Amino acid sequence: MTDKALYDPDCRRCARLAGFLGEVRARHPDYWAHPVPSFGAADPRILIVGLAPGLHGANRTGRPFTGDYAGILLYQTLHEAGLASHPHSQSRDDGLKLRHARIVNSVKCVPPQNKPTPAEIRTCNAYLREELARLARVRVVLALGRIAHEAFLRASGLKPSAFPFAHGREHPLQDGRTLLDSYHCSRYNTSTRRLTPEMFRRVVGRACALAGV
Repeated sequence: MTDKALYDPDCRRCARLAGFLGEVRARHPDYWAHPVPSFGAADPRILIVGLAPGLHGANRTGRPFTGDYAGILLYQTLHEAGLASHPHSQSRDDGLKLRHARIVNSVKCVPPQNKPTPAEIRTCNAYLREELARLARVRVVLALGRIAHEAFLRASGLKPSAFPFAHGREHPLQDGRTLLDSYHCSRYNTSTRRLTPEMFRRVVGRACALAGV
């Protein structure tokens, strides 16, 4: 039985997102087209927070960062760091495993134009808050982008204004965890070289060092 405090495959809390998912299922009956659950180690040391499923990526495959451009750099880098069993994530049944790491999105449903509204981000924050409360061994939260950074802070009861986002910035928190920021590994950021593979390798390596893995 699904614990709906963590993940509800039939969630309809956001009317716009629920309606859009219905449209996607009608157009693409072979797509996952439901809220996308978290993926990775059940008791991780590193929690990676993304934005939302991509229309033809995670929304199609049912696994975060799987089947879209952003996942190429993410999973390759996690593999190089010893956090993933394979360098490529292709489908939910490809056998890929994460070690010491777990991936969760700030918003579990694909938004139109890949842009969730502030209200949708706040509504979905309840799932992130519940997941954080249950992951007692997490030492590092790696936020991929400003929205993920702020979503984690809200889920932790912290004010985003007190923790400015910047790539590579470390935010030691009172509970002993560290919030570590990175630019999102999106096609736009990598194609413009705002985020290079080397930059991303450094930030993931730093997450591993802080987490002791």
